[in-house]
Amino acid sequence: MISSDIVTLLLWMAALGSGLMTGVYFAFSGFIMKAFSKIETSHSVAAMNAINETILRSLFMPLFFGSSIISVLLVIVAINDWGESRAILALIAGLVYFFGMFICTIAFNVPLNNSLARIEYGSGNAQQVWLHYLSNWTSWNHLRTVSSIITCVLSIWLLVDH
Repeated sequence: MISSDIVTLLLWMAALGSGLMTGVYFAFSGFIMKAFSKIETSHSVAAMNAINETILRSLFMPLFFGSSIISVLLVIVAINDWGESRAILALIAGLVYFFGMFICTIAFNVPLNNSLARIEYGSGNAQQVWLHYLSNWTSWNHLRTVSSIITCVLSIWLLVDH
């Protein structure tokens, strides 16, 4: 059995990390991508590429990787404490976040970002690439948003019930 203090600390870190990530992803799903869809394609592509370049050297990256590690630790705690009433919720919180946020980002959003970075301005297919990017990237971002909020809510629930 893992120390109750360690579990509490992990749950606080999961709640805060996934809550912060929810806010970032919600902003993109809720209004940033909608705003980009209303302006000239070249401006939207330039803005999104600038965001994607900037984010790699920001505090987002330690939050992204740190919260992903916390989700794996939640899974380990759940497996270790199997049979405890909170184990299944900790397992769900960890798995939902790891697959719905981390794996989704690596498998879908990052490759889309890379394809957007390769757009040649003025090429005939820039509009088509942008529209594909906008639709698909936003759909996957919705999943990241929902996954993050599910983990945040479950973590808070586990803290309150603890």
